Amino acid sequence: PVATAVVFEEEVLSYAELNARANQLAHTLIARGVAPDAPVAIALERSPAMIVALLATLKAGGAYVPLDPDYPAGRLAFMLEDSGARILLTQSGLLARLPHTAEHTLCLDADAAAIAQHPRANPNRPVAPEHLAYVIYTSGSTGKPKGVVVRHRPAMNLIDWVNRTFAIGPRDRMLFVASIAVTFAS
Repeated sequence: PVATAVVFEEEVLSYAELNARANQLAHTLIARGVAPDAPVAIALERSPAMIVALLATLKAGGAYVPLDPDYPAGRLAFMLEDSGARILLTQSGLLARLPHTAEHTLCLDADAAAIAQHPRANPNRPVAPEHLAYVIYTSGSTGKPKGVVVRHRPAMNLIDWVNRTFAIGPRDRMLFVASIAVTFAS
């Protein structure tokens, strides 16, 4: 739990802190109605908060819908509406660039105190391999982006393959360079 889980610029999170923050946000999402297969839109700049949001959504049983804040407003609005995401996780500095179509918008920076009031313990939310893990939108070569649904089973198969193929161990580090809007798209 004390080992380093995330490093971003000068910010370092241990696995224990990452888990606690993700749990608090997961409990917040559950209180707002997130259940298995429920889409949760995530529009965040690269930061530890992005990793917390992804894990929290999965811990709540939801499926994350990554939105790149640099996408055109029309594309973001389409993706939000098409996915059916009722909740948007973002940060205050991005609000002006994002559509306001989600039923609930949580700013992880401005709402941090309210989120911190939730339990740090793991939520009791069983997730099955058939539940949705995330929805990635295609480039839209036909004129409209198309949501590709990925369930937990194939996502875990990919992670298992990467770990076995590259012999990933506890001392190894992975560099995160792609946009979350294209990560694991398959």
